[in-house]
Amino acid sequence: MCARFLDELPVTGAAVSVFGGAVTETVVCATDELAARLDELQFDLGEGPRWQAARTRLPVLEAHVREVAHPLWPIFHTALMDTEVAALYVFPLTLGAIDVGMVELYSTTPGVLDHTDRAQALVLANQAAWKLLDRLLRVQESAVNGSAETETTASASPLSRREIHQATGMVLVQMNVTPTEALLLLRAHAFSHGKSVRAIAGDVVARRLQFTPDT
Repeated sequence: MCARFLDELPVTGAAVSVFGGAVTETVVCATDELAARLDELQFDLGEGPRWQAARTRLPVLEAHVREVAHPLWPIFHTALMDTEVAALYVFPLTLGAIDVGMVELYSTTPGVLDHTDRAQALVLANQAAWKLLDRLLRVQESAVNGSAETETTASASPLSRREIHQATGMVLVQMNVTPTEALLLLRAHAFSHGKSVRAIAGDVVARRLQFTPDT
């Protein structure tokens, strides 16, 4: 699903994730470590161009991302300075009123996607949206039929955020808060300790870390 974007567009890396609606957010594929890291950073920080694209349901095209200020996602922009990313192109994966996911493209050289490239990116995004929706429906069907094979395969992926979602549920119970607030607590704790949300979630699930109102 990710490889076609590299084959047909002038970009260095790509990541596709389930994002939006009632479906649990997770990465489906990433072409390289940096593409996965960019997705992870935005998830951990709760800000970035994909959040902007999700709100507007419109592409976010940053041809010179290092050279201009980004008041909507300043912390993520600061984190970008430690990478080789020079341009970012984010396309929401939507089918009518359905928000399916997000494709995040990056390039190590600055540059605007021309009209042909933008048109092709939209075609690829639409195809990816249908493939992603089909995958989600298959997972749902497997769950209904009592088959755990698809879910187990997805959970074994290094890109899976299953442990983060488990930790969110545990913090929800420990603090008697909403799922959104529980995830915000995980993010805040991770940020204040200079760790990833994935690392903090691992500590919570392993019961090395417990959230309580007093602590």
